[in-house]
Amino acid sequence: MSGWDELYPLPMMPSWVPGAAAGILSLHLIQKLLFPYFWADLRYLLKVLVYGLTVELYRLQGRIVTVLDKFVNLAEKQPHKPFLIYEGKVHTYQDVDRRSNRVAQVFLHHGALKKGDTVALLMGNEPDFIHVWFGLAKLGCVVAFLNFNVRSRSLLHCVSSCEPKILIVGAGRVYAKILPNLQKDISVWIMTKDSTFPSVHTVLDKIEAASEDPVPVDRRSANNLKSTVLYIFTSGTTGLPKAAVISHMQVLKGAAGLWAFGATAEDIVYITLPLYHSAASLLGIGGCIELGATCVLKKKFSASQFWSDCKKYNVTVIQYIGELCRYLCSQPVKEGEKNHKVRLAIGNGVRIDVWREFLDRFGAVKICEFYGATEGNICFMNHTGKIGSVGRTNFFYKLFFPFDLIKYDFQKDEPIRNKHGWCEKVKKGEAGLLISKVNAKNPFFGYAGNKRHTEKKLLCEVFKKGDLYFNTGDLMVQDHENFLYFWDRIGDTFRWKGENVATIEVSDVIVMLDFIQEANVYGVPVPDHEGKAGMASLILKQNMSLDLEQIHKQVVTYLPSYACPLFLRVQETMEMTGTFKQQKFRLVDEGFNPSTITDPLYFLDNSKKAYVLLTKEVHEMILSGKIKL
Repeated sequence: MSGWDELYPLPMMPSWVPGAAAGILSLHLIQKLLFPYFWADLRYLLKVLVYGLTVELYRLQGRIVTVLDKFVNLAEKQPHKPFLIYEGKVHTYQDVDRRSNRVAQVFLHHGALKKGDTVALLMGNEPDFIHVWFGLAKLGCVVAFLNFNVRSRSLLHCVSSCEPKILIVGAGRVYAKILPNLQKDISVWIMTKDSTFPSVHTVLDKIEAASEDPVPVDRRSANNLKSTVLYIFTSGTTGLPKAAVISHMQVLKGAAGLWAFGATAEDIVYITLPLYHSAASLLGIGGCIELGATCVLKKKFSASQFWSDCKKYNVTVIQYIGELCRYLCSQPVKEGEKNHKVRLAIGNGVRIDVWREFLDRFGAVKICEFYGATEGNICFMNHTGKIGSVGRTNFFYKLFFPFDLIKYDFQKDEPIRNKHGWCEKVKKGEAGLLISKVNAKNPFFGYAGNKRHTEKKLLCEVFKKGDLYFNTGDLMVQDHENFLYFWDRIGDTFRWKGENVATIEVSDVIVMLDFIQEANVYGVPVPDHEGKAGMASLILKQNMSLDLEQIHKQVVTYLPSYACPLFLRVQETMEMTGTFKQQKFRLVDEGFNPSTITDPLYFLDNSKKAYVLLTKEVHEMILSGKIKL
């Protein structure tokens, strides 16, 4: 031993330290092996809890802070920060606040609206959609977002179901055809300076003359977070579109989505989805307000301009639906496709193969897939980036948001109940109907108008007497790592071009033709396409012949483009189920292959604007992608 060691002996390590270090290392390895997502789950759960506790704390203090209140506060705190960028023009938080004040002043002085009245909004993506929405909200009105793709009877149904005092129509929107059929007590306003219809009021001229002063705060103040603030239309699983009741609480939850996925105030969010959808309005616009961020709003999605817009405006967060990602991947490859600042892509419905291709082609973008029905009381978020999953669950998540996957009878089109009358849960790895418990913390607000629609979405006496669950209408699979995957939709609906298509609505339009006895509408999968394409099986009336020209004219006149059946099949008889419903499962399985189907088949050729015979050659061109759907 050296002299130094004798003078200054090294301290002896306590005997327990190596054992403790080995124990910690072992625990870390066990956690990585058995609970690989523990810390990611914990971080996400803490975020959800913190947000929920903040809202609850405000409530206990007697303060109801809505998303609109947050926007007004931001307009005071950061007046000159860009809120909207549209077609190159910047609209600051102050600009949007002041113009929405003008809108509020117009309708305040008109005197037709009182707090709680409903106003229907039929407008496309433009800044004035947001100005009108916020202006009406400042008056305490409930705003109903109408889908501008919906036509004639469906549009009239949407308007009447939410019982508006006023209908506001965007410039260029075709409204002349529905005016004579509107209820006489509905006042129509158009976003122009003049109108050829004497009964139609103009808005833009009045906005220019109005004051920018805010209207009294008590007009917009909410007494309860559960009170209605919006109606957003959804086809759900049956029939015509229904007005989903959206409360202040649901708006707050939707607005927290970007923040929950890690977006910040410095982000620039690109919105190309239609504002009448909750994804764009609540998650997108509401999310920017929650963060105090900037939104780049696009009138309509353009695959060819998408990445150039992202580079031009330094976009860091994009919103998508599955079809959008596929369209981007279908574009010709260009140099420098990874030279952008996009770091988060938030949305739903992207296929696994498209997900992988998107990442390979466009770089290290974190895909943030989520699941949530507009009117639903359950939401999943894929915070780990697991490819293909819509989200994940765990013991603690189910404590706060109780849900189950139950067995479902596809033939009877209803949940399976055992001999005791109770529903049964599926095993992990099996597809089951997603149901979510309805309670005070997770209410289901239902639909405006007919109460029967709301009641049909609820399941009673599921596992025990007195329990109540929301039926999402979606089949899901939960794997052994607790990741959830979307499997299919039940009921009379399918998804195409990012929109829900109600089969009953389509068949009702087709059977209006005098030569059609019956129409059975369903969705069929098409390789390399999201969702399902519409197909109609037709029975002709006796001694009547098929008129393809009339069918084409009928569907394009009365249905939005995404709901027009791409394929027709003419049958002799319609097969029914044991409960006297139209049999769809066999038809879906058989698809649209002329090599295996002996019935006459037709295809909607948009280039010819007509239904044409579906030959083997046309079928092959569809499958190869030579014919664009």
